[in-house]
Amino acid sequence: MAGHSHWAQIKRKKAAQDAKRGKLFTKLIREIMVAARMGGGDPSANPRLRAAIQAAKAANMPKENIERAIRKGTGQEPGTTWEEATYEGYGPGGVAVLIKSVTDNKRRTVSELRHIFSKCGGNLAEPGAVAWVFEQKGLILIDRQGTDEEKLLETALEAGAEDVREYESEFEIITLPEDLESVKKALEDAGFIIQSAKVTMVPKSTVKIEDEKTAQQMLRLMEALEDHDDVQQVYANFDIPDELMERVGANI
Repeated sequence: MAGHSHWAQIKRKKAAQDAKRGKLFTKLIREIMVAARMGGGDPSANPRLRAAIQAAKAANMPKENIERAIRKGTGQEPGTTWEEATYEGYGPGGVAVLIKSVTDNKRRTVSELRHIFSKCGGNLAEPGAVAWVFEQKGLILIDRQGTDEEKLLETALEAGAEDVREYESEFEIITLPEDLESVKKALEDAGFIIQSAKVTMVPKSTVKIEDEKTAQQMLRLMEALEDHDDVQQVYANFDIPDELMERVGANI
């Protein structure tokens, strides 16, 4: 999964660019509205809303924007009705791709996603085609620089983490979704600085890509999907070797 670590770094750089042009705010606001509509406007009783608010604050979204999105989600203010939709597909090389979206027009969204897949050497698939490849997990990222690996491993596992993975620039701590908050708190109490902590979809198996053209197509597909306004999250099970990822990722 080393390639995924490099892709995560590319995405974080892109997220900074998205924040500057307002795209990130748009996606965060939609998530807050959907979370509030589905689980109510009280973040203490709505874990999904609480996580969405934390993400918005981390992106420096003004408090009034957050509060307005909650009011629109709960129907206290008029606003667009957003719906969740999940799409599945295959990328170049048979890579499984799972897309979580929030849209006000499912027909438009599916048409546009089908076009993106086709343009990038993949295809949109039927529901259930690839969802089984992924499982929901908690994911905590910690910067590797200056981190005591032995202490991190001991603290994380004692707190209930399932696994700790080491990459070139960071550590990934994998938990059950329900254990994410308790493991995060244990790590913070032990003095570790958390880069991010979220519930995500982790692939059970991976597809290795070693051909440069296929790798470029795959990353362009990921880029195009994540850049779509209706797309909130994209998960894929590609594994591109570090050297190849660095080479093709620089051009994405």
